[in-house]
Amino acid sequence: MRVLCDTNILIEFYKTNPTVIRNLQGIGPVNIGVSVITKAELFYGARDKAELAKIERHAALCHCYELNDAISALFIELMQRYSLSHKVSIPDMLIAATAISNDLELYTLNTKDFKFIPELSLYEA
Repeated sequence: MRVLCDTNILIEFYKTNPTVIRNLQGIGPVNIGVSVITKAELFYGARDKAELAKIERHAALCHCYELNDAISALFIELMQRYSLSHKVSIPDMLIAATAISNDLELYTLNTKDFKFIPELSLYEA
């Protein structure tokens, strides 16, 4: 099982949320990935250089899924399909497109932001 972690999962990891830590340990480091969008959001939210360095060290430990033509095309399709009906965010739909395109389950604490996408598999602990 390969899992793509949403940004909120990694934020909770940094807050030492025991449930998130236990779930990530169960998934196993080799099965954990992040979108380049999540990586960018974490860098954007860093409070100082020390926190940024810590994020860089941790990000290097898991696979980072870059954007490609397939993800971009699916992202546009998801935006067309759901922007009016669900008021989706650009980062969320980029992350969803990444998970779908790479056949990954998405681990998120905000399932309401994704549960309406039938082709997306959500990780359930």
